[in-house]
Amino acid sequence: MSKVKQLEPILPGATIGVLGSGQLGRMFALAARELGYRIIVYSPDNDTPAGQIGDKEYVAAYEDLDQIRHFARQVQVVTFEFENVPSASTTAAAEFAPVRPDGQVLHITQNRLREKNFLRDNGFPVTPFRRINTRAELEEAVQQLGLPGVLKTAAFGYDGKGQTKLTSAEQVETAWQGLAGAEGIYEAWVSFRQEISVVAARTLAGEFAAYPVFSNSHANHILDITFAPANLPPPLGQQAVELAAGILNQLDVVGLLTVEMFVTTDDRLLVNELAPRTHNSGHLTIDACVTSQFEQQVRAVCQLPLGSTALRQPAAAMANLLGHLWAKGEPNWKAALQDPQVKLHLYGKAQARVGRKMGHLTTTGLTPEDCVERVRNARERLM
Repeated sequence: MSKVKQLEPILPGATIGVLGSGQLGRMFALAARELGYRIIVYSPDNDTPAGQIGDKEYVAAYEDLDQIRHFARQVQVVTFEFENVPSASTTAAAEFAPVRPDGQVLHITQNRLREKNFLRDNGFPVTPFRRINTRAELEEAVQQLGLPGVLKTAAFGYDGKGQTKLTSAEQVETAWQGLAGAEGIYEAWVSFRQEISVVAARTLAGEFAAYPVFSNSHANHILDITFAPANLPPPLGQQAVELAAGILNQLDVVGLLTVEMFVTTDDRLLVNELAPRTHNSGHLTIDACVTSQFEQQVRAVCQLPLGSTALRQPAAAMANLLGHLWAKGEPNWKAALQDPQVKLHLYGKAQARVGRKMGHLTTTGLTPEDCVERVRNARERLM
């Protein structure tokens, strides 16, 4: 837990420290500045998406605890947009400012094994899994949980990195070699019909608010399209929100946390992953909701009342813009924006690479189907 207890609201005019400097930090900083806060960004890089917006860009290694302490002395609260920050760094920061969510939340959610054990031990539904430290353990897991299955590195995985799908026993050796000595987790394959996410906020006093359930589709393990509200029977949607509320309460989250879930083919919910921050699927909230996920993060970590999560129109959709769209030069922004209801968000990244998230498009409308079609068409016009 943070050594510094901040029970009073942290009011506009104060300085918020952000660990991490990518696009999530950029959009958080924009929301915080609209509310009148100052922002200091800390990461090993300079001229970053978040650093371009912050009042100060602090460039140092996350492992440099002296610099972390110096950074924390300059702010009234610390939050993060990137969960792979060492636990020791959040502990050092907590000597001088409250860290929200707490470093223990980060410790659990940045490691798939700790996360899955936490969920299972607290009664939250997850797919069967096994810890993998030896080739023999992988072979035993495959025998017990069956094929297909997914072997993942326990730490430092996102956007499909560190994941291998196994469909036959002949792949075990190659998959084991792919771990390269890292701790792994083998998960039974989930037959699902939909991937969803619940982005939710919780305050120190226990106030909770969740956004409408988002439906997500991926391409090459990277989020491609999100729409809201998800096409779920109302009882299942309510169950998803209740699962998220239970997880945030059990973790004692102060801030935002995203719960990714599978909807199985027999209409059960299984928790897939947790992200203790704003989330790619929640980007549509900037244009679609009364309060964006980024403003909500500011409110939650600063002890302000949470804002409304309601959609302004009945439906919304978002399409990610990845680096391959720049393969033949600058995309045709004018063509994409021919639809006056489409909104463009770019992240200020100087170099486009295949698979790199460079921006997103959003729109709102009367039905999810219409919104998805319009953002897809707008993205196609970029080329």
